[in-house]
Amino acid sequence: MPRSTRSVVIRDEECQQKVLDRFHGQYGSQTELAEYIYDKYKESIGQSTVSKFFNMQPVDRKKFIQICAALGIEDWRSVGIPYRKPADKTENGDSEELEESEELEESEKQEEIPTLRTPVHISTLEYPDGEQLALNSNFYVQRPPVEQQCFEEISKPAALICIKAPQKMGKSSLLVQIIQQAKNQGDATVVINFELGEKEFFSDLSKFLRWVCDRIILELTKDNLELATELFEKLDEHWKLAPRIGSKIAAKYYLERYLLPTINQPLTLALEEVDRLFEYPGIYKDFFGLLRLLHQEGRQQEIWKKLRLVIVHSTEAYVPMDINQSPFNVGLPIKLPEFDPEQMLDLAQRHQLEWSDTEVQQLRDMIGGHPYLVRLALYKIARSEITLSRFLETASTPSGIFSNHLRHLSLILTEQQELGAAMKEIINTNKPGKFSDAVRYKLIALGLVNLLNDEVIIRCKLYYQYFQNFYKNK
Repeated sequence: MPRSTRSVVIRDEECQQKVLDRFHGQYGSQTELAEYIYDKYKESIGQSTVSKFFNMQPVDRKKFIQICAALGIEDWRSVGIPYRKPADKTENGDSEELEESEELEESEKQEEIPTLRTPVHISTLEYPDGEQLALNSNFYVQRPPVEQQCFEEISKPAALICIKAPQKMGKSSLLVQIIQQAKNQGDATVVINFELGEKEFFSDLSKFLRWVCDRIILELTKDNLELATELFEKLDEHWKLAPRIGSKIAAKYYLERYLLPTINQPLTLALEEVDRLFEYPGIYKDFFGLLRLLHQEGRQQEIWKKLRLVIVHSTEAYVPMDINQSPFNVGLPIKLPEFDPEQMLDLAQRHQLEWSDTEVQQLRDMIGGHPYLVRLALYKIARSEITLSRFLETASTPSGIFSNHLRHLSLILTEQQELGAAMKEIINTNKPGKFSDAVRYKLIALGLVNLLNDEVIIRCKLYYQYFQNFYKNK
């Protein structure tokens, strides 16, 4: 029968593809993988050995296990089998197989090769793409008292909630929770994301307000064609007055006279990505002034108590605005914080990671408590695609798991030269800096910096390390 050796080979082509996928997701070259193994175990491994591994050729078992561990594969047996040299069969084949198995187990006990935990079943995880989480997602993390405050506020007549946080901090996921609460209390609900609006609708105030009214009607009448026809016809007829009375009055009058009485229930209207309007001076002042007016009307007129507003934005209003015309300084302000250590530990446990405060702190030292960064790191580690130690070593490099995210940010800073110059100054001086309101708040909206008193500081080590290297090569 074939005789086993201390060599191991990849089991089949399916397993070969699995290890190749792991390799391409973590390393830039086979040499880089070999160097990582040397740094980890202080034992040299030739690039030829790595090449044999991927080409389904026999490799010394210890080296095979080390390569698997570096790829995030805990149990080498899931992809490899002992290599057996061809030999003649013997009458004592069964006993020889038993002896070989025992020898293999005994030698494994003597070798302490660090490995990863057993991977979580893939179907239980959700890939964090930076978009909103589903309503019942197991990975939504509450940040008390935020949710309860929002739920209480949205139940009040003429409510106004302003949610502010940088990109990918969980604003849309919180909005999903608020919208469901509004539905539970019997409200009609409409969500308008201004990023979906074509540029032509932002060319003048009348066209923009008409587009907003159209969107409200579309959302309210998805399942009622007869009602949609009725409301659109009334809007067409009513909007003929806009050139004479002004589009703000036309929009207010239409909502007050036709739409709100027709739906016969409170309306929760959520507006996402309102920051986009800052780019259109001919729109934002009048529109934001109208929103504040409608909110204030709810204190005096019964019909306007039916309107409840949720405004979602990534940054402060860095454009000139009369404080008496702004909706951002009335109602309930909500600033979404980062995850704290306890919330990060809870999220790690939901990913079935047996972590302690030590691992959480290591993660926080690199990326803080930024929800998107935390979730992506935990997702990759839970799937055994990378170890925590390997993550910490590569997070800010082109081969790290945040490479696409970091490239996206660097592209924005390259295209918007004023932001790029400010970021470069922050990195090079490594101390808080003062900049114009527009620059400061745009950097905050991107999630790159935090505000400390009146100055900005880099958000986390990840960004500092990446952009330090990025600007060093410029």
